[in-house]
Amino acid sequence: MSFWEIIQGMFPLILLIALLFGALILVKRYSFSINGKKSKLLKIEVMNNQMILPKKYLSVVKVEDKVLLLGISENNITLLKEYEYDESMEIDDISLNEKGSFIDILKQNMGIK
Repeated sequence: MSFWEIIQGMFPLILLIALLFGALILVKRYSFSINGKKSKLLKIEVMNNQMILPKKYLSVVKVEDKVLLLGISENNITLLKEYEYDESMEIDDISLNEKGSFIDILKQNMGIK
């Protein structure tokens, strides 16, 4: 095999990889977001997930102006409760940090100073 034949054999492979990369960029740009990120088209935000048993979760999801409490298992998703959205439902990270560390809270609850 000559060098030119190797290049001719590699050209379709390089072209295919470039087309797949272009398709990946288009899908990432124009599709819904994944992994808990906000979806700009549907205005969906996963506010919290709590595992209650293996493969069974409670999930709080905000959809536009509604907050949904969902029961999620391996086979289905069940709507447990629907609430109207209120800004007081947001978790305030600053107030969580003001409480102190786990050791400080444990000492307070055990009566140790």
